[in-house]
Amino acid sequence: MRILPGKPYPLGATWDGMGVNFAIFSEHASKVELCLFDSPESKHESTRIELTEYNNQIYHVYLKDIRPNQVYGYRVYGPYDPETGMRFNPNKILVDPYAKSIVRTGTWDDSLFGYEVGSKTADLSFDGRDSAPYAPLCAVVDQSFTWGNDTPPNTPWHNTIIYEAHVKGMTALHPDIDPELRGTYAAMASEPIIRHLKKLGVTALELMPIHSRSDNQNLVEAGLNNYWGYNTLGYFAPDLRYSHYKGATEEVREFKMMVRALHAAGIEVILDVVYNHTAEGNHLGPTLSFRGVDNASYYRVGGEKTKRFYIDTTGCGNTLNMTHPRVLQLIMDSLRYWVLEMHVDGFRFDLASALARELYEVDKLSSFFDIIQQDPVISQVKLIAEPWDLGEGGYQVGNFPVLWTEWNGQYRDTVRSFVKGDQGLLGQVATRLAGSSDLYAHSGRSPHASINFVTCHDGFTLKDLVSYNQKHNMANLENNRDGENNNHSWNCGAEGETDSIKVKAIRQKQRKNLMALLMLSLGVPMISGGDEIGRTQKGNNNAYCQDNEISWTHWNLSEEDEEFLHFVQKLAAIRHSQPVLNRRKFFKGQVHEAIADGHGQVKDIVWLNPDGTEMGDKDWDPKRLYFGVMFEGSSIDDTDEDGRPIVGSTLLLICNSYWDDIQFTLPPNLVSNYWRMFAPQRTDKTWKLHFETSGKLSPSCWPLQSSFRLEGRSLALFELTDKERT
Repeated sequence: MRILPGKPYPLGATWDGMGVNFAIFSEHASKVELCLFDSPESKHESTRIELTEYNNQIYHVYLKDIRPNQVYGYRVYGPYDPETGMRFNPNKILVDPYAKSIVRTGTWDDSLFGYEVGSKTADLSFDGRDSAPYAPLCAVVDQSFTWGNDTPPNTPWHNTIIYEAHVKGMTALHPDIDPELRGTYAAMASEPIIRHLKKLGVTALELMPIHSRSDNQNLVEAGLNNYWGYNTLGYFAPDLRYSHYKGATEEVREFKMMVRALHAAGIEVILDVVYNHTAEGNHLGPTLSFRGVDNASYYRVGGEKTKRFYIDTTGCGNTLNMTHPRVLQLIMDSLRYWVLEMHVDGFRFDLASALARELYEVDKLSSFFDIIQQDPVISQVKLIAEPWDLGEGGYQVGNFPVLWTEWNGQYRDTVRSFVKGDQGLLGQVATRLAGSSDLYAHSGRSPHASINFVTCHDGFTLKDLVSYNQKHNMANLENNRDGENNNHSWNCGAEGETDSIKVKAIRQKQRKNLMALLMLSLGVPMISGGDEIGRTQKGNNNAYCQDNEISWTHWNLSEEDEEFLHFVQKLAAIRHSQPVLNRRKFFKGQVHEAIADGHGQVKDIVWLNPDGTEMGDKDWDPKRLYFGVMFEGSSIDDTDEDGRPIVGSTLLLICNSYWDDIQFTLPPNLVSNYWRMFAPQRTDKTWKLHFETSGKLSPSCWPLQSSFRLEGRSLALFELTDKERT
């Protein structure tokens, strides 16, 4: 074998057509050996090569005769002294932190731990057993791929509808997908899935973690696994479990094929990424990669007296050390790799507050944000923060810098509570529906900074949200202790499945109410995968370990689920067709010069009493559970790409979370000075009813100032149209 010095950059294993350059960072190691395996099934390496070249804390070598699909791992030498943060153990085969393919996920065995499991001194002991037969292994990748004319859709944020999905969960039971493809990247790119997403108006598919992961030992021993995938082992490698093609490194090609197909359909791909912690867990976790390569550099280790323990702001045992330049480089190299090589369109950062911690406080001016801001690649893609972690001061909704959008947890909680009938929320729900300017305007961000959602992977599904008062997580084998207790849910009169026609009717209305508010709010709506077809987890609100029919999407729809699917499709069509719902700027609630129909002066948004008059200060009664709001289509205050004013229809939304019917007068009502000057211009107009969520009224037209009886726990949407067009 021809062994040459190689280069310290790029990190990882890089095939150049002639051979492979291997490069790995370790600040504190004394020696590094590259171990070559004959196949993913090999119990031991066939060759060991010491990396004698060491530059800028990078060990490197170039092997002239190595080709793609070569399976490899590392052994890294150095002190084993947990008290000082050093945990080197050359008896453990390690995954390359820059591995582009992890072709063996590993099998749990005590030899994977750097210490003697069961020892009285725990992790202070040293384990001499060889982990090679059980350790995860990686492989060299040939990145060549025919992208053809693949082009990122580049959908503007204000026109975006996000759909959060799990690769396996969405496709595992789909009857129209080839059984051999179900649960794979290929299945996500199949015609039935793309057709479904297009009918929903989805513009961006947000995939739950697809980075290669490790399953927690306790879950495996209990017959479960880390289904959600928030347990990353490799930040460059797509998870082998979701590949239909079983050859070494084929998962990389299959992932690219999926992205290419989704792009061709106009759908962006956003990855849910977990750069806050890794699969190695706390000080008692296994030695699989980072811990053995350079524990003290990659992780945030304890205080001044001992570095044995980890600073844990994630609740997962460890936290990546964002203060170390090589860790920042790892993350940025990973992000750029997924954009430039794998063509993804954006990222959702799990527990993003953990990435902002320079020391202990969350610092929105941290190095991570500075680097993102100036990076010519990452600054141009969609960036979504889960704006909290479990550390002190970790709840940071509204505090992320420009370029960033955020999962708006306040939107979720407010809308859930208001729809189920909680009082004291009228002002808050109005603010959330209008784009949450209180959270985002102060930093110069736009309404699209708010990723609005009612449900997501974490918590109840939409159907369960209206079917359960309490979580039912016994299948997780944690005695129902896990999962959120405060769900803002309401079972509508019966816990779980029921034959009651009355309860079912209320649940259907509540589902429609929640989805309608989501799709009609200013900001970016996110649908949790399967909610549109009634996916249920039977009350489990923490199904992270349920890789089975508890979590998977069922496609055999009941009659009421079919009706709900058509309702969601209609909502998406309305949203895409109405410019006033896709505003790029916040409402001002001020009088504007109308630019359409010669209206004169009109407000861009008006909040209405049931009698059709504009709400004043005294009308914002916290006990109220009903309101009306008019979005003025002629006061959007924006232009299109050609500089022409954007004009749309005026929409009227009336909402009643009270249990009894409310009589609404459809505007205009001449009691208000505003309407006195406005009404005469619209005698030729009528209110066209698009829908009301009780389902008792079909689309129809209603005269201005007519009385409309809105059923309890329902809402209705109207569009102001010309009489002659109806």
